[in-house]
Amino acid sequence: MSGGNSAANSASNAGAFMPFSGSYRQGDVQFLLRRLPGHAFVSVEEKEALIQSGQRHYSEMLSAERLPSARHLALFDEACQANRGRMAADCLRLAHLVAARRSGQITLVSLARAGTPVGVVVRHLLERVLHRDAVHYSVSIVRDRGIDEAALRTILAGHVPASIVFIDGWTGKGVIARELERSVERFNLQHRVRIDAGLFVLSDLAGAAACASSDADYLIPSSILNATVSGLVSRTVVNGGTGQGDYHGCVYYKEFAAHDRSQAFADDIVAAALEIAEAGELAPVPVDRARAAATSRACLRDLAERHGVADVNLIKPGIGEATRVLLRRVPRLLILRDPDAADVAHLKLLAQEKEVPVVVDRALPYQGVSLIRREGDA
Repeated sequence: MSGGNSAANSASNAGAFMPFSGSYRQGDVQFLLRRLPGHAFVSVEEKEALIQSGQRHYSEMLSAERLPSARHLALFDEACQANRGRMAADCLRLAHLVAARRSGQITLVSLARAGTPVGVVVRHLLERVLHRDAVHYSVSIVRDRGIDEAALRTILAGHVPASIVFIDGWTGKGVIARELERSVERFNLQHRVRIDAGLFVLSDLAGAAACASSDADYLIPSSILNATVSGLVSRTVVNGGTGQGDYHGCVYYKEFAAHDRSQAFADDIVAAALEIAEAGELAPVPVDRARAAATSRACLRDLAERHGVADVNLIKPGIGEATRVLLRRVPRLLILRDPDAADVAHLKLLAQEKEVPVVVDRALPYQGVSLIRREGDA
């Protein structure tokens, strides 16, 4: 089908909530999220108890973010210096993958928040290196709740379905990639459109993405920080004053503006990618989805057995997912393959700050894995 009139015509009052660019420049991204004034935060401990008791879904609650410590920020700067070139090369590879699979204008739809910095960079590279017209939106997707359909309807009001490309930073277990596929297929059937539900990422640990620049577990620097590298936007929530037909919600941390790194970080990665493009030194990296998926399944099975974890949602593999646990959840254990590796220095710091035990497993297929503490654990 060539158009999205059915979905556009069914757009609800979501249009009353104006897209905004966060702390990015106008044109780099439009967040299709509803900013929630005066949101009631819950503590990390209370949130964990409510999630694991089944009383609340994780997407219904937010814990207040705090600014990173001086040491945490120093580790972010060190990660940028060490992995700037690698992330830039992978963003350039991703731009080439996108351009090869879409004709005409490209509509990047990043998954807030981890996908947002990647989408900002890829949009620039599509236009400045590959000379393709691209726009970029950032939308919410939630495990067990699906993608924000109000946001999709807004996008289809101005863009054809075939132009849409979903962007994220990485896959951990592949849960969001599978959620995206399910919810977009449901949306397609309901609105009689054809949106490609494939996910494009920098690093596909789970073998679940449609296209990826790599399947290696390396430190993507933007995974270290929260709002201050993602346009000052919080993690997204489904309730918090949003009604059916509204965009998913978020908190905009304008009070963190003086400490924001979002635009500067994206600009630096773009600059590094442009240097690579000009030098013509970009080599393709083979990605074996089947091998990555098999490794993921085996690792999850082994960790669940050895650590007595009945719910696989409590296992978070890879640097990016392990970092999220240490920043936003109540961790039980941090497992590292090599505690002396530079890419896990921030994980050790966060574990120290939260008094989380650290163990070494030299056979681990990833650089790090975090286990979430179960209710009732000592």
